[in-house]
Amino acid sequence: MTRKQILDMYFMDARCKLIDIAAFLDRVERSEGRDDFRIKSFRKAIDEVIGNKKNKARRVLLSLSDPTSKPIAKAPGKGACGAWPGKS
Repeated sequence: MTRKQILDMYFMDARCKLIDIAAFLDRVERSEGRDDFRIKSFRKAIDEVIGNKKNKARRVLLSLSDPTSKPIAKAPGKGACGAWPGKS
């Protein structure tokens, strides 16, 4: 596909997602309390999107993922939280 074809097909969807992300960040920043590892990880992931770096999706996914390879004895909860808290 050409760049124009990709933009024609996907721009409006990406625009909507970008506005959703901006609204999410606005809500977080207006709220009381301290940042936890999830929003810190989210902001680091956003940094991976900015600029001319290649493989942005891979870089974002890796920035949110647990980099360790050793299994843990017991999961800390029932569900995934979407970001690695930085403990191994």
